[in-house]
Amino acid sequence: MKNGIALTGIKPSGTPHIGNFLGMIKPALELAKDYQALYFIADYHALTTVKNRDELKKLTYEVAATWLALGLDPEKVIFYRQSDIPEVMELTWILACFTPKGLLNRAHAYKAAVDENLEKGKDSDEGINSGLFLYPALMAADILLFDTNFVPVGLDQKQHIEITRDIAQAINGNYKKEILTVPEAVIREDVMTIPGLDGRKMSKSYDNVIPIFESSKEIRKRVMRIVTDSRKPEDPKDPDEDNVFAIYKHFASPADLQRVSDGYRQGGLAYSEIKNALYELLEGEFAQARESYWRYMDDFTYLEKILQQGADKARMISQPKIEEIRKAIGIE
Repeated sequence: MKNGIALTGIKPSGTPHIGNFLGMIKPALELAKDYQALYFIADYHALTTVKNRDELKKLTYEVAATWLALGLDPEKVIFYRQSDIPEVMELTWILACFTPKGLLNRAHAYKAAVDENLEKGKDSDEGINSGLFLYPALMAADILLFDTNFVPVGLDQKQHIEITRDIAQAINGNYKKEILTVPEAVIREDVMTIPGLDGRKMSKSYDNVIPIFESSKEIRKRVMRIVTDSRKPEDPKDPDEDNVFAIYKHFASPADLQRVSDGYRQGGLAYSEIKNALYELLEGEFAQARESYWRYMDDFTYLEKILQQGADKARMISQPKIEEIRKAIGIE
């Protein structure tokens, strides 16, 4: 018996790295064990920044290939593309009519963009499109359309769920009826900040990532570039202060983790040794998924089929839901 509906949105943002895998992909896939899980590719959300048609299509297929290669089973979950669900856009407008502008003014993404403009001496809204401003309403529609009970998010995204809850409660209160399910945020304790090659947070913007689906040669090259200090192999080291160990610990077995941790503290373990061990672990974790990813990326027809099948399943929920909402608000 599943414990309700959980929904995860995935914004197309390029080929993933191991920080994405550990912080979001792996824990999101584990949701299917306990919940009726819905996963969607948020291509309309990406439109706020991605204006090139071909790039957006490619990024969308990359997301689909990534999740399938890393273990998503479309037979056991609902996996769809946001733009294939027209009810999302209709509900976005309905929700926007119940969303105070002041609430949107305080949304983190919009507020950060305004603050950046002001810091640079620009007009507060320069370069900010209405899509960014209405982003929380679209996100709320994604969630509320499917009577979602739980939305797993990192702490930095908690506000999005709070806004969604406010909107749902406003509509329910206005019509004195529980039209919309008020979702709960599941703050994932397992959302981790994974250090990159230079010790800063792993991020494509820092060019310090270890990509999942690059060649074996490229991954080894990246691992060998991880910054370490100048201590010699025989010198004792604190594993908790080492960039290599900070990644290694997420892939090693408990026995290997203990052995390597002891080797750091007692001395006698070279950084080159732990880097080689990390590379081998990453190959064991991702080599098969890498082959699957590139096979999927060579077959957009198959990816399109999977997404359309997912959309058909999703619309079995969204169509009756939007009809229920229309009836409740007086539009039939």
